[in-house]
Amino acid sequence: MIPFPDITPGTVWLVGAGPGDPGLVTLLAHHALQRADVVIHDALVGDGVLEMIPENVERIAMGKRAGRTSPVQETISALMIEHAKAGKRVVRLKGGDPFVFARGAEEALALAEAGIAFRLVPGVTAGIGGLALAGIPLTSKEVPSVALATGHGPDGKLDPRLDVEGLGRSASMLVFYMAIETLPELIARLLKSGRDPETPAAIVSRAALADQQVLTAPLSALCAAAGATKLPTPALVVIGPNVALRGRLQP
Repeated sequence: MIPFPDITPGTVWLVGAGPGDPGLVTLLAHHALQRADVVIHDALVGDGVLEMIPENVERIAMGKRAGRTSPVQETISALMIEHAKAGKRVVRLKGGDPFVFARGAEEALALAEAGIAFRLVPGVTAGIGGLALAGIPLTSKEVPSVALATGHGPDGKLDPRLDVEGLGRSASMLVFYMAIETLPELIARLLKSGRDPETPAAIVSRAALADQQVLTAPLSALCAAAGATKLPTPALVVIGPNVALRGRLQP
């Protein structure tokens, strides 16, 4: 047996659950779930992952789910701190990787400021693992650069700090998280940057889950295809030459 460190009472482990497939949960993440007193998990963590949590462990669902009000970040941080100060072994279970568009940095800072010891357990982010399961490699010898970006800011719109045009000109492969609502503006700005309208593009819906769906189309036609299909969220938008490899690499 691998000698993993135990969770000390009064500490918080920020754990990445991976993109949804329970087979992509790391051994250290599984170890943490088995030894927790309380698991505070994102609402979109896969059911298969949640089934790994022992029945005697308290579960608290937090995080955004479509059509429902999401708790503010301060509420989640306060909850972690409260349980840790009560002497519990706390696991904060986050979809994908805690530090990839998952607010893990904010939560870690809140714990540090409160004097709560914590440990980070990285996870497989959907922008890598989910795309691989969809038959879309993030890199190849023809792809010298990759950009991961969020498709919306705190107000639900494209973050004004995001240089979409710059990314369109510089990165061979583009992966946008949470970009369905902003897709029309996103594509318009990429085309304005000079990106070829025929660039292969895809939407990967519910990546790495049993009901994963993948829609492919040229960049200029992706919005129309997405509107006709109405894919469920969460979804990734991926743009670049390696999307064309899906036909040969699809599992």
